[in-house]
Amino acid sequence: MVSGSNGTTSFMTDFLQKCGGYSVVDGGFATELERHGADLNDPLWSAKCLVSSPHLVRKATIQGFEAKGFSTEEAEALLRRSVEIACEAREIYYDRCMKDSCDFTGSGRISSHPVLVAASVGSYGAYLADGSEYSGDYGDAVSLETLKEFHRRRVLILANSGADLIAFETIPNKLEAKAYAELLEEEGITIPAWFSFNSKDGINVVSGDSILECASIADSCEQVVAVGINCTAPRFIHGLILSVRKVTSKPVIIYPNSGETYNAELKKWVESTGVRDEDFVSYIGKWRDAGASLFGGCCRTTPNTIKAISRVLSNKSLPSANLNIQM
Repeated sequence: MVSGSNGTTSFMTDFLQKCGGYSVVDGGFATELERHGADLNDPLWSAKCLVSSPHLVRKATIQGFEAKGFSTEEAEALLRRSVEIACEAREIYYDRCMKDSCDFTGSGRISSHPVLVAASVGSYGAYLADGSEYSGDYGDAVSLETLKEFHRRRVLILANSGADLIAFETIPNKLEAKAYAELLEEEGITIPAWFSFNSKDGINVVSGDSILECASIADSCEQVVAVGINCTAPRFIHGLILSVRKVTSKPVIIYPNSGETYNAELKKWVESTGVRDEDFVSYIGKWRDAGASLFGGCCRTTPNTIKAISRVLSNKSLPSANLNIQM
């Protein structure tokens, strides 16, 4: 945990230096919950599992829990619990590494790598549960102040939850990126953060705002230690990395989806240009050459995707580390 601006600035670069220049980020958690039988057709989405199946656990908002009848105190406790569960999972991983000290990618067993827990902050659109996180269209009634007040309490709780950093992810428009940046400064939050945007054309974020302008907001925010793209079709990632690199020297993080498209009316993912795990992973070398240094998967990717990413990177004879996103 960092406690000052200088430490915040060097947090991610120091971490990446220690692990050979890159890190593996985790995969599509909601996808895995569904594979284990969780029914996520609910406004809380995977945060529902914090209540019904904490042993299996994703994006949560205080307002979302309150809308389901929980008190503010209960909602805040569930947010804290989500980070606790991720930290507990990290301890289980470390314990297993002590017992099985062989290379995971080489022999199917686990070797110990540093693991960071990132507390996920999803967009305002995710709370609306109407698919607007994939369009960025919040309507004229939603202002910068609306977004800051919506996110404020959750960010404050997660900043003091024990997480190593905050992942502001699936950011669909420039307004929400600006709200996050201003919120971090106004509240004097010193825990590191990353900003990750989503795109549907490889040029702009999903709202149509310029990726260059959005990434510039992240670059100018002192607490932001990495900038990147998530929940975006793999075919767009290379060009987006190049765009992001034009406006920031901060590490670039990418965790695309499978290439499928989310249908907000049907509330499910539909086939478009989805790729198999091995095809998804074939892009990693190109993305690394373009300047990315943190790699993972988002919606509809699986543990097999992450294993394959780790295997490809390990084949380059470099050590790897892991980022575990609590969502």
